[in-house]
Amino acid sequence: MAWYERNKQNITTTNNEKREIPEGIWHQCESCRTVTLVKDFIQDKYTCHSCGHHERIGSKEYFELLFDNKEYTPLITNLKSRDFLNFVDTKPYIERLENTRKKTGLDEATAVAHGKIEGMDLVISAMDFDFIGGSMGSVMGEKMAKAIDYAIQHRCAFMIISQSGGARMMESSLSLMQMAKVSAKLTQLAAAKLPYFSLLTNPTTGGVSASFAMLGDINMAEPKALVGFAGARVIKETIRVKELPENFQSAESNLENGFVDMIVDRKKLRCQLAELLRYWQHL
Repeated sequence: MAWYERNKQNITTTNNEKREIPEGIWHQCESCRTVTLVKDFIQDKYTCHSCGHHERIGSKEYFELLFDNKEYTPLITNLKSRDFLNFVDTKPYIERLENTRKKTGLDEATAVAHGKIEGMDLVISAMDFDFIGGSMGSVMGEKMAKAIDYAIQHRCAFMIISQSGGARMMESSLSLMQMAKVSAKLTQLAAAKLPYFSLLTNPTTGGVSASFAMLGDINMAEPKALVGFAGARVIKETIRVKELPENFQSAESNLENGFVDMIVDRKKLRCQLAELLRYWQHL
């Protein structure tokens, strides 16, 4: 079996320099571990061509994917969270905010923009999970409220892209108040006969899912997104069952039980929104 045995010892090469693969060229799917070129991954709207897994993306990526020619106007950029309560857990809240802003380059857990989809106006408020888990704080509620006022003033459709672990505990009741605040503003949007589209992405949980995320005229979800209020462990302990149904709290389960109107692949989201906007214009 000499074909695999080493006949000569201490074999050396003339170039001992280790070659490293440059960063930013390859992407590995979080679900099936398939490796693809980053440029192909982005072209597929940050989804896996092999298993269809939708990787979590932020507000900037959603804006560029949805708006015509990637052109949009950022709105309400002058608001930042404050430490009203001098809250401290493992570290002071103000320090956590400063560190998160430096690390992510984001000012807040949600961003608002106005642009066009196939020439039709749309205002989008999109959350960023990288900013303290996309948690709902007082600034998130205020930005959404102002975004709805802007949509009413300019007669635009409105959309929220949810991606959140729920209420921001560091702001206590000030955070929980945003559930009612945004829901009330959405009532004003409905009174103005303007549509509200809600997109539930992975994850949409806690106070966000318990309020405005589920109030859309059309509730959409990305495939296999986690959508629910409390975690599976808490629910099992509360209702005292050993096992929960398969795909519990998945987008597919929510669709089957009527909490979601449709599941939309990210590659088809822009076309789906354009169709809904055209339908609204003819009402």
